[in-house]
Amino acid sequence: MPKTNSNSRENIKLAREKWGEISKAAKRSLKELTNRLSLSIALGDLLLLDGRWYVTHAGLLRIANRRGCFSVRSSIEKDFSDAAAARWVFKATVFKSSKSKGFVGFGDADPSNVSSLVRGAELRIAETRAVNRALRKAYEIGICSVEELGTSAVSNRDPDPYRWASTPAKHSNNGQPRLRDQLCILIRQHKLDPALVKAYAADFCGTATLSGASRDLVESFISHLSSTAKENRDSLVCKLNSYAQSAEVRP
Repeated sequence: MPKTNSNSRENIKLAREKWGEISKAAKRSLKELTNRLSLSIALGDLLLLDGRWYVTHAGLLRIANRRGCFSVRSSIEKDFSDAAAARWVFKATVFKSSKSKGFVGFGDADPSNVSSLVRGAELRIAETRAVNRALRKAYEIGICSVEELGTSAVSNRDPDPYRWASTPAKHSNNGQPRLRDQLCILIRQHKLDPALVKAYAADFCGTATLSGASRDLVESFISHLSSTAKENRDSLVCKLNSYAQSAEVRP
């Protein structure tokens, strides 16, 4: 316990040096992250953005290493990637032990959803996002990774970007249809099977059900579904059909 308290004090001290005085809520969150996950600001595990803590890719990897992660495997989803358009989709699987069935996460990146500061690195970012989502799922870390923040979240400084909620927000802040309605519009527009889309969405987001996915993951899936449906609907339908068996056995 004394060591834990010492680590918390060191993190708070470093946070003040880097970001100035922090709120009581941010201080409490930092103490909890330090005690529960042994995260360190000095090692680059955490960043403070608009009063909220975000775990970096390095921080997630350190958590996995401390907990004895067996392996992490990633691969490009060729059917949904387009090198010419710098659009990439990756699948990552985290195996916590040699007997683990694996925890899967998907990540996508293209010029429209990455910061202009990292244009040209879409392939690496897509893989990082996939790995981060798989790691969060494997180790039950419900904290958004900073590598997943899109251009608008960083540049516009949204006070609460990519909220972690059990269901998507009912209303958007920019006047666009809410996420559920956007998904329904895409399903009708491209004549897709709603049950299969829902199953695919849950798999893409790395959650048991779509309702358990965070807002940022749902937004990423909608963007991915829209672009894929426009560019290669036949391939998308083929992908959706692979979820037919699992969808049929659901109550």
